[in-house]
Amino acid sequence: MFKRSPPCLGGAILCGTLLMSGCANQMSQRSEHEERVERKLTEHVLQVDMGEPQTLELPQRRVRIHEFKTFEVKEFDVTRHYDRYTPYQPWREIYEIPLGAVAVVAGIGANIANVVAFGHLPDSMTKDWLSYGLAGLNPFMNAPSHGRAQQNLAGIDEVQRDSRIEKSNLPWNERPVLVKAGSETHELSTDRNGVLRLNLLDSPFAEQDLSRVTRLYVSVEDDQDNTHGDATLPISSTLRGKLLEAHALIYDDLEDDEVSQWVHRVKRLSELGLEEQASELEQSLIDMTRNDPQLQHELIKSLARDAGRLVALPN
Repeated sequence: MFKRSPPCLGGAILCGTLLMSGCANQMSQRSEHEERVERKLTEHVLQVDMGEPQTLELPQRRVRIHEFKTFEVKEFDVTRHYDRYTPYQPWREIYEIPLGAVAVVAGIGANIANVVAFGHLPDSMTKDWLSYGLAGLNPFMNAPSHGRAQQNLAGIDEVQRDSRIEKSNLPWNERPVLVKAGSETHELSTDRNGVLRLNLLDSPFAEQDLSRVTRLYVSVEDDQDNTHGDATLPISSTLRGKLLEAHALIYDDLEDDEVSQWVHRVKRLSELGLEEQASELEQSLIDMTRNDPQLQHELIKSLARDAGRLVALPN
């Protein structure tokens, strides 16, 4: 019985492997272009503006908070290069080999005709037909196909186009602010314009004894990079002496008082220099008596006579 020698067996296995795996048909390289912008934060400052005067003389104050950022901006033109190829599939040789033979014959004919035409025939006839035909005749390679093409990233080229410095100044809008008053720390929030409205006669300060608190500490922090900003606001001794009395005038029960006591509260707040609080209390009393026109009229008359305050009758 005939036995195949090992070298012959190895050659057969090698040919079979080549036939099954085949070769990828390399195609023309493809490139993609895009622009990339790189922004690098180089400076970040949170500025707390406590306003004027430097010492708090009135219970209310508007604190403005701004965020300053400096960026180094670089613009790049980026080009990505891709190697394209047609993956090998053995069963396609069934139709590619005869088509390749036809394409080779057509390509040879086109090149002969191109000599007669003095080189005016397009490359798609003289070169591409031949290339397609030779690839089709090769049993270990498929003809190039754009529909089946695959690609791998071959390289990236970056060219810097521009470099500049950008600065931004934005309000610390609707962001948290910590205010420390004595042993208490309160978390408040700015409005859409980055303004924090402090009022020592309003919550949460109204529930705290501020007579021994000499200053307020205001601080903000950006959690992303731990940038801090802080400032202090001294409270005048005169204001601290007024706060306790003013708190009683505003928040003590109004229901059991007489009209004269209401007027006294408004007048006393005005005498303490707290005109904003006096006007707010006055308006609250007007609203409270709107269902009793006679009582409301008496209140308005007493405010004008005893406190010198002119209040227009509500519509």
